Amino acid sequence: MAEKDVLIIAHRGACGYLPEHTLEAKAFAYALGADYIEQDVVATRDDELVVLHDIHLELVTNVAERFPDRKRADGRFYARDFDLTEIKSLNVWERRKEDGKTPVYPKRFPTGLGNFQVPTLQEEIALVQGLNRSTGRNTGIYPEIKSPAWHREEGVDLSVLVLQALEESGYKTRDDRIFLQCFDAREVRRIREDLGCELKMVQLIGENSWGESDTDYEPLKTAAGLAQLAETVEGVGPWIGHLMRMAEIDGHPVSTGFVSAAHAAGLQVHPYTFRADELAPGFESLPEMVRWFVDELKIDGLFTDFTDIALAALRS
Repeated sequence: MAEKDVLIIAHRGACGYLPEHTLEAKAFAYALGADYIEQDVVATRDDELVVLHDIHLELVTNVAERFPDRKRADGRFYARDFDLTEIKSLNVWERRKEDGKTPVYPKRFPTGLGNFQVPTLQEEIALVQGLNRSTGRNTGIYPEIKSPAWHREEGVDLSVLVLQALEESGYKTRDDRIFLQCFDAREVRRIREDLGCELKMVQLIGENSWGESDTDYEPLKTAAGLAQLAETVEGVGPWIGHLMRMAEIDGHPVSTGFVSAAHAAGLQVHPYTFRADELAPGFESLPEMVRWFVDELKIDGLFTDFTDIALAALRS
């Protein structure tokens, strides 16, 4: 597979270097050469769309300091409980563990340092489109509709809002430079069949234990499940652990057959997440890991926190 055939998708931007999903991280990912830049989308109390990986705020912002009385009974601070102006008043920092203090990745941007904000979806799109105009490139966007069933319980149809925002920004057809992704298989079908979405779509595939949605992912990983998905979507976004296993004889990584089955169904495969500081078993470096997944498994794209390292690996 040639280098140009493999899409490099900036996972939450250049989050290996700057706090995730900030405009600064997205601008850096663009500068590093990403083909697509990811946006996780959730809704605020006033139905504005913001780019945030979780439906809650406390692990990546100072919300607990600014609004200590706004947490729910489970102790979490939900974006849906805040107006956009309130969320804009927060400082975004490098992701922390559940203790609220320890950085998840200690060697990344120092947590708590800097002055970063939660961006809106419109701000992110304007940034990418503006850079496309000024550079002459055509970098795409890769939004994810986060927890749509939960949002409906909160009184908002997130998918409708996202599709409206995308259409207003010029993303309407399969030919546009966008992939739309979601973990919820029922919602993916609804977006395609009931809401009439013509964009390229990707079914994300996780582990059932993660609780991303009520989708049972096990059937989706079979040849029959992938063939059925191909009736609705153009691609799948599996966890890298679905694509490889360790050989019992020598402990080297080997294919599970997922990619070949997906390709047989006519689907693109964009696995997540390629991190220099969190390698899959059996690899000693991110370049080695990238080359193996590209050369041995023939993946079509990959989500990475380190766009520059992944691109260099493809070019080596």
